[in-house]
Amino acid sequence: MEEIKYPLGRVVFGSREAIAAALERFHAIGIDEERLAEDGAAPYSAKRTTIAGEAPVAGVGTFEGSAKQTVTFAPSARPGWWIRRLDQPEQLDTLVDISNLWTSAQNLVLRSGSPHNYLRMVEHIIALKLGLGLDDVLLKVKSGDPPLFDQSSLPLVKAIEHGKIVETGRDATWVTVKEPLAFGGTRGDFLLVLPAENGDRRLRIDCAISWSTVIGDQRVRFDVTPETFRYAALARTNATYRQYILAKTVGKLFAATRNWGYNERNILIHGRKFYTKPRFPMGGKFLEPVWHRATLDLMAAFSLTGIHRFAGTIVSFRAGHTLDCDAVRAFYRNDLICSL
Repeated sequence: MEEIKYPLGRVVFGSREAIAAALERFHAIGIDEERLAEDGAAPYSAKRTTIAGEAPVAGVGTFEGSAKQTVTFAPSARPGWWIRRLDQPEQLDTLVDISNLWTSAQNLVLRSGSPHNYLRMVEHIIALKLGLGLDDVLLKVKSGDPPLFDQSSLPLVKAIEHGKIVETGRDATWVTVKEPLAFGGTRGDFLLVLPAENGDRRLRIDCAISWSTVIGDQRVRFDVTPETFRYAALARTNATYRQYILAKTVGKLFAATRNWGYNERNILIHGRKFYTKPRFPMGGKFLEPVWHRATLDLMAAFSLTGIHRFAGTIVSFRAGHTLDCDAVRAFYRNDLICSL
């Protein structure tokens, strides 16, 4: 696997020295798995797409595990992804866009209008926008609590496949950054975002994580295609064994964690030296954490570019929801993106 030395570019926020040091650490991590497209063709249609028919999928509630929750993907003539709370018919639909991001502290929450017109943990749903090249959709829900699955987001992918992605008569639109950009965090984490070159409408991701637990250092590099996204959609979110035990014991005292639907099947639990049934074995490692980070987390943030698809290269090291979303928000605050 050929190593690429990425340019640091313009630092939008964070310390240049800290980002440079973290970038050296990033380059020292070998690529554990690579899935690059063999040809130079864009993997998605040049036309905007929607879903042919309604596709519901149900599971236990993420935050109210005792209740069954359903999300329905429905065709939409409006550009973009829209969220409709069926239990709040007086509220307008919420556009999946960075301007409607309420918080990214623990998970992504989108909201518009009333404080009650929200949907939590949307990252594992809206990542399908970029991952499957699905442009125009109405998401119907009956609460702000999304369903949770033992197979992570793969049931959502299968639901859309069942509903069938179809082209509309409108041309798709892409955006990219105007120049190489760097965004730094406070714990040796960064994002580099590089522009699409010569009108290339593909998206490439090079993502590494580093944990002091059994996860250790992991890195994947891939081109975003429906096939790659479907492969990675099986990767679950992870929690340390300590976090899991606290949530299931002391956490019962707090409303935020009391009714979590998480269990040992639908999340990956890890300790300093052990996993509970990890997925994605590769070269002596289990790459489930980095695939989850690279697709269902990182791609969700870059799906917040409204009605547009994002193209270019994203390099991520030790980053999380807040840094991802702060970077996307900075695109608009500082006029850093342009159309392809």
